[in-house]
Amino acid sequence: MCYTEVMEEYRRTKTTVSLLNYHFVFCPRYRRKIFRNQAVDERFKELVRQICKEHDFKIVAMETDQDHCYLFLNVPPTYSPADIMAKVKGGTSRILRDEFDFLSALPSLWTRSYFVSTAGDVSSQTIKRYVENQRTR
Repeated sequence: MCYTEVMEEYRRTKTTVSLLNYHFVFCPRYRRKIFRNQAVDERFKELVRQICKEHDFKIVAMETDQDHCYLFLNVPPTYSPADIMAKVKGGTSRILRDEFDFLSALPSLWTRSYFVSTAGDVSSQTIKRYVENQRTR
């Protein structure tokens, strides 16, 4: 699913110029295959889009596999990767657990861990293709 062109343009504010593209991978607690449920998958993506809009994160690519989420985001320099994950995981966990009964039994929806990398060694286009092709594997 294509969201935006790969972000290769610099973000400019009064005091900063930046190009920060982060590739995140995280999974539900106990590796539950929550994204097999189409309604959960769609609602999760909708919530992520809302969170990203609120915080000026640009979604370059987003996809889910059965028990993983892949996000490729362009973000302002005021957010650390830990801040971004706290906003995404925290903002989706409560709502999904309230809306889907089978998720409310979990003590928490997401694990505390996640993978993050910058687009330094690999081109942003390569990461974007990788994320978009996760569902088709």
